[in-house]
Amino acid sequence: MTDTPLVVIVDDDVSVRHALRALMRSLGYRAETFARGEDFLQSQLIARTSCLIADVQLPGITGPELHARLISSGAPVPTLLITAYPDDGVRARALAAGAVGYLSKPFAEDQLLPYLHAVLHDKNGAGARP
Repeated sequence: MTDTPLVVIVDDDVSVRHALRALMRSLGYRAETFARGEDFLQSQLIARTSCLIADVQLPGITGPELHARLISSGAPVPTLLITAYPDDGVRARALAAGAVGYLSKPFAEDQLLPYLHAVLHDKNGAGARP
């Protein structure tokens, strides 16, 4: 078993999945991708996931619903939500529900990194909400 953090990306856009997986690997993290939240929930990776990056609008269950299911199942994976359709109400509800962040697509690497650093390296467990 490795100590390298596992970042899971759930997005129905294949180009987003590939780009984020490549970025995570270039940063030294392990990365796995899924097109649907249900596929991640059925995987054996939940307990090993250090951070989840999920699209807000997914086929089937949404990113916020995925986050809520993880919490209710007793597996609260730190979750960063991303979206091409930003909505202040959705953002507020997601952050109130414990998401570590909410980013609008497209976003730059330097917008994503504070969240990753807070989740994967902050030993106090505090999330970043720039």
